[in-house]
Amino acid sequence: MRCCVYLFQQSLQCSPSKMAAGESNSRSPCLNLSTSGPLGNAPPSNSAHSSPASNRGAVGAAVGMNRGAGNANPRSGPENGGGAESAVRSTPSAQNPPRQSVAQSGATSGAASNMTATSSSSSSSSSSTASSSVDASAAVSSLPSSPASVLVYREPVYNWQATKSTVKERFLYSDEVQIGPETVMTTLYTAKKYAVPALEAHCVEFLKKNLRADNAFMLLTQARLFDEPQLASLCLENIDKNTADALAAEGFTDVDLDTLMAVLERDTLGVREVRLFGAAVRWAEAEAQRQQLQPTPENKRRVLGKALSLIRFPLMTIEEFAAGPAQSGILTDREVVSLFLHFTVNPKPHVEFIDRPRCCLRGKECSITRFSQVESRWGYSGTSDRIRFSVNRRIFVVGFGLYGSIHGPTDYQVNIQIIHTDSNTVLGQNDTGFSCDGTASTFRVMFKEPVEILPSVNYIACATLKGPDSHYGTKGMRKVTHESPATGTKTCFTFCYAAGNNNGTSVEDGQIPEVIFYT
Repeated sequence: MRCCVYLFQQSLQCSPSKMAAGESNSRSPCLNLSTSGPLGNAPPSNSAHSSPASNRGAVGAAVGMNRGAGNANPRSGPENGGGAESAVRSTPSAQNPPRQSVAQSGATSGAASNMTATSSSSSSSSSSTASSSVDASAAVSSLPSSPASVLVYREPVYNWQATKSTVKERFLYSDEVQIGPETVMTTLYTAKKYAVPALEAHCVEFLKKNLRADNAFMLLTQARLFDEPQLASLCLENIDKNTADALAAEGFTDVDLDTLMAVLERDTLGVREVRLFGAAVRWAEAEAQRQQLQPTPENKRRVLGKALSLIRFPLMTIEEFAAGPAQSGILTDREVVSLFLHFTVNPKPHVEFIDRPRCCLRGKECSITRFSQVESRWGYSGTSDRIRFSVNRRIFVVGFGLYGSIHGPTDYQVNIQIIHTDSNTVLGQNDTGFSCDGTASTFRVMFKEPVEILPSVNYIACATLKGPDSHYGTKGMRKVTHESPATGTKTCFTFCYAAGNNNGTSVEDGQIPEVIFYT
């Protein structure tokens, strides 16, 4: 059909007057095709504008040219077998022909077929005009004859299924879609391949509803593969909120390097950096095995590539760094020394790794104090001090401020926890210690990882101290509000009595005077 369209285009570029004048420019005479029927083999037309017999021969020739178009030499001209196709290729204006009505087509056809009669009946015509008319007539009449066919030019419609809003309109069986965990990814692949957006939307919606921390990395890989940015964004948000669980999932080590880097470069991960390093090492071991390499420190560093530079080693404590990365063999000696200097000396030297806190720890550290006055003697016998609280907006708690000894400088052993009240789930904890100087100040005790606190949810702050009697707070407040000096945003804490054995701590007095957090 392509040659038929080319011939149709070419006919629009030539006029009968030029044909009669012999201005052929060494190209084959223009052939006019009537446009009163559908593309393909149409029945003969009975209209007043149907093609004459000589033009029906042109249709047959066009069909013959189309069948052999695949073997045509694009460089040959009409005299070398290139025919009308090569002639049209040399005419840039033929690329986008205007549409031609049936009446216009008939008129052009009549003009082309009457050229011979005009040249033979006029005795006053010049010899050159007569000669060119005879040549044109011979060219048309010499084409092989075929049954009359009427052709129409139509714009091709690409990807017509994409214009349909429902599955039923695309000749598929029905709009009822049944998708399960075992079939959703293959169904999504098929919907993408065959451009069925309605089915694709069903698959993506199913994945959104079944997104969890233990499959977030697997779905993120698939979302990136199938170019589903909305699903990928939801996966990344889930990983941000449940970073530790997502990293511990079995599917984490199966992701590709680009997906790993896309996660490690995020500022919004809610996990300590030493945990990220441990996860990256597990991934490197799996990747070395996939590449049939021995899991040596050198090969782990090799497969990690640029992903290693995305681990923010300066955010670790010196103890975390010394116990893990410094002994892993993955870092070079120079990198280990520079990081130890970064941890221990002031001013801190420049290191090659990012030292910017991730988003959940970005900005200025905030804290609130719930007591107005400090008194002395608060004893400990292995029972936990506990207080229930809630907040009005999402925050990340990173530690507590605790009171120290009334007997001078002393060391304490302490376990701190944040517990989800309704489920009694421990969301964050740390077994650690702290040193006090004997004053009534508070002393910082930090969690290993930031603990996400959601608005209007009840939590219990818990501290179990081992050591001598300490100071304690009095004149406690039920509501404490922190206002950001930069933005004016207010974070409101509401404190309540924690039922059960709480070592006497309450809203009015006791331990856990301070909450340290980031917004």
